[in-house]
Amino acid sequence: MTGWRMGFGVWPKQLIDHAERLQINCNSCTNAAAQIAGMEALRGPQDAVETMRKAFESRRSVIVDGLNAIPGFRCVMPKGAFYAFPNTSGTGIASRELERRLLQEAKVSCLSGTSFGAQGEGYLRFSYANSEDQLREGLRRVRECLA
Repeated sequence: MTGWRMGFGVWPKQLIDHAERLQINCNSCTNAAAQIAGMEALRGPQDAVETMRKAFESRRSVIVDGLNAIPGFRCVMPKGAFYAFPNTSGTGIASRELERRLLQEAKVSCLSGTSFGAQGEGYLRFSYANSEDQLREGLRRVRECLA
């Protein structure tokens, strides 16, 4: 339930206690409306789940292929969530500066890898929770901005 900050996970038994300690401060006190919506989502028809999975799989391919086609970018195929995290060090532009430039000049929003710590330098995070047409347009703008 993206945006509701609610969901579930499947963990190896030996990691459950550790996962609970990490999650307790993120997901405690979920409001009643979200809890009821979550129960209904699990009880209701599940056909939309496969439709959405396929859509995100296609969007993931669009963004990864598009990012890999941009000089200076290298992106591995994400295995979860809906974010691509390309290495952009080949552009020679620092992550924060590239984030700023893409937002101001290309009107494309992304997040500097350094937002996740110093080791994120040389990376950007892009969401692919959008239509394929919008993703292609954003990729076109990034390419043009960096050309």
